Amino acid sequence: MKRAIMINSQDNTAIAFNDIKAGENVSIITSSGEVIREIATEQAIPFGHKIALAAISRGENVLKYGEVIGIAAQQINSGGHVHIHNVKSALLPGPE
Repeated sequence: MKRAIMINSQDNTAIAFNDIKAGENVSIITSSGEVIREIATEQAIPFGHKIALAAISRGENVLKYGEVIGIAAQQINSGGHVHIHNVKSALLPGPE
């Protein structure tokens, strides 16, 4: 089983421990190693990239480490790949 870690209980993303194929089931673990749920991926997710743990609406904050790391530039479904193609900076102005 593939795994991803959710660092903070407020996070809406988890970080992939392995390259994950589209449709694969992933065990989401806490920093203490406890499996808290399983999720199926929508797209392939490379090692170190983020998986959406729930649907993230366009304009909603993307959370990692309990901190806002960006804003969803489009709808991201649960199990979706969260990266620069669908997240914009919360700090820098960008195109609407």
